[in-house]
Amino acid sequence: MAIDLLNHKLDRAFDHIDACGNGVVEREDLLGLGARILVGFGESPTSVTGASLVDSFDGIWATLSYALERDGDSGIARADFRTGMAAAFVRGDRYDPVFRPATVAVAELCDSDRDGSIRPGEFRTMLCAFGIAYDDVDEAFDRLDRTGRGSLTVDELVLAAAEFYRSEDPNAPGNWLFGPL
Repeated sequence: MAIDLLNHKLDRAFDHIDACGNGVVEREDLLGLGARILVGFGESPTSVTGASLVDSFDGIWATLSYALERDGDSGIARADFRTGMAAAFVRGDRYDPVFRPATVAVAELCDSDRDGSIRPGEFRTMLCAFGIAYDDVDEAFDRLDRTGRGSLTVDELVLAAAEFYRSEDPNAPGNWLFGPL
């Protein structure tokens, strides 16, 4: 069960990156996801926040390629993506130094007014960049809002990402990060 759940979540992540649906992700696809996030929040890729996001996504790609023993220019098919993600980030030791900074960069962008709270509209902007169906956003937000206060903190969103990518618990709230599985 745990392997099936993790593979399902990694397949969802693959689909977020493979926006054109050709069954292969490339560095440009991952950077394209970053660009969609930046555009959604009106952030320049050359700002401090924007550069942090771009650099962290580039780091994910480099680490994933390294885990698969490929150069950074090779495309990655779904099965290899699962293998590389599991080796580097799910079971490997690269989540905290490489993947977590990307989740922090995205979460900090979601707090667009820098007030410490991510509201439903800001969360919706992020999920739109990932291609999540509009109807799934409200329920996803409600599931992640563990305190019921109507907002998320940057830390709560970062925790949700860690649960989505690493948790084998089928009931982990972070499994709802991108809507229902």
